[in-house]
Amino acid sequence: MTERALVVDGDLTIPRHELTFRASRAGGPGGQHVNTSSTRVEVLWNIGRSRAISDAQRERLAEKLAARLDADGNVRVVGSAFRSQARNRDDAEERLAALIRRALVVPKARKKTRPSRTAVERRIQSKKFASEKKRKRRKGGLYDDL
Repeated sequence: MTERALVVDGDLTIPRHELTFRASRAGGPGGQHVNTSSTRVEVLWNIGRSRAISDAQRERLAEKLAARLDADGNVRVVGSAFRSQARNRDDAEERLAALIRRALVVPKARKKTRPSRTAVERRIQSKKFASEKKRKRRKGGLYDDL
């Protein structure tokens, strides 16, 4: 197998030698075949030791993926949806890439906005109109003697 990198996005690729793969037996139904084949695949990637990411990216990943990191700083993703180890490996790699991609997205800073003077005046006018309408309905209003 050729040593190709895992492409996360246009700016980030993770070399294969930084990924650790472990195969184990998948749980759940499946008959006799499931008891003898190790099709479940775990992919581990240590963000602390990775040379593929910058220090800023490392800090962001450590913050965003804190709940998913183990004591050694590994991110672990499991693939067990398929009956084939190769497909589970590809699935786990893609899920790892998607996880990292989402964690590295920096949300755009919100700019504070204010309503225009016209909009404020329009709002106040509509409130005055509603208030006047209700005032006229009350006893002692304009239409009591009709």
